[in-house]
Amino acid sequence: MCRWLAYSGTPLLLDTILYKPAHSLIDQSLHSRLGVETTNGDGFGVGWYPQEGESIDTPALLRDIGPAWNNRNLREVADHVRSPLFFAHIRASTGTAVQQTNCHPFRHGRWMWMHNGAITGFHLMRRELSLLVAPELYSDIEGTTDSEMMFYLAVTFGLDEDPPGAVARMVGVVERSGRDHGVQYPLQMTIAVTDGARVWAFRYSSQGASRSLFYSTRVDALRKLHPDVAFLREVSDETRLIVSEPLGDLPGAWNEVPESSYGVVHGGADELRPFVPEPA
Repeated sequence: MCRWLAYSGTPLLLDTILYKPAHSLIDQSLHSRLGVETTNGDGFGVGWYPQEGESIDTPALLRDIGPAWNNRNLREVADHVRSPLFFAHIRASTGTAVQQTNCHPFRHGRWMWMHNGAITGFHLMRRELSLLVAPELYSDIEGTTDSEMMFYLAVTFGLDEDPPGAVARMVGVVERSGRDHGVQYPLQMTIAVTDGARVWAFRYSSQGASRSLFYSTRVDALRKLHPDVAFLREVSDETRLIVSEPLGDLPGAWNEVPESSYGVVHGGADELRPFVPEPA
């Protein structure tokens, strides 16, 4: 399927997270350890928000259909762009076309969204799900993936006001539609979504056996464990990473997101809560 990461915290060059870790996302594009596929070469994307004081309201996107491991434009951007919040995604297609509009992250206004997983039997329910997207949003859908459809369903169901509730309602209608079409386990998902200030991350599957997802330990706790690690001295206590698989083997650095749960990364104490779909 795919691999992704979400970063929030001290503004950093993208290179610091995308390339420098021992098991970076770029390394995972060739050598994934926990994904369904070892190689994730069907496109990539990076989306980022400006540093404080810059007057851009929407995130920037760089997406391409080639593999991340040898893309010179990604390497160039990563060496020069600094951001306090960014998403990165490497794609292994589950059947939809390898094209730029199918690469994650997806953007709508200030929102960004990326997904690992699949709607099983999506071809059976595509029309039914598309008719549930708000008419004023439908023309904004550019690609053909289940992931983008899930995003616009969540926007339709109130992402602006209540992100966890909107995702729960989206999952509810996908599962109902799937089961109406005879699909026993319609949905597999790890999702990251952000409005540029907070990040929500979800781990859920209809089968109760979701794809891998991890979050980083608090920086202040890691400094006590590893006082010699320079990176930990350079970032704030509010810095967080959420990843499909760990970026390295630093003891104590990574924690598995529990099955059927979601987390919220924002100023102050982060939150981890159960995730329950809202029946359609």
